[in-house]
Amino acid sequence: MIQVTESIAVPDEELDWSYARSGGPGGQNVNKVSSKAVLRWAAGRTVAQIPLTAWERMKARFPSRFTVDGDVVISSQEFRDQERNREACAVKLAHMIQVSLVEPVARKKAKVSKAAKRRRVEDKRRQSAKKQGRRAGGDE
Repeated sequence: MIQVTESIAVPDEELDWSYARSGGPGGQNVNKVSSKAVLRWAAGRTVAQIPLTAWERMKARFPSRFTVDGDVVISSQEFRDQERNREACAVKLAHMIQVSLVEPVARKKAKVSKAAKRRRVEDKRRQSAKKQGRRAGGDE
């Protein structure tokens, strides 16, 4: 079982593990040992634990991890042994869910300060006076 938060856990029954030969480090064993771990999560009961908005954020944020059927596929081949790659997959899945649970903060529109408005008007007046001084007088 992968414990994501206190209230959300992914049961082992929903996880399907498969293994393949890794393209990463491994020395002489790289062509003999299947150390790459592939985690397929058929999110059945756990989706009920995850809020719908968080599930939608997860799909939007990590679209390449989802299959057409709605399963999540995560792989890891960064380590030389299978067990550490399994742990890496579990950590990646937990991180995906945790990131999706955080609601984005709505952006507040910035307001121009009174001092900034006053400076802008003063600069315009100064520029206008400068150009007024350059005009030819009506002496003719």
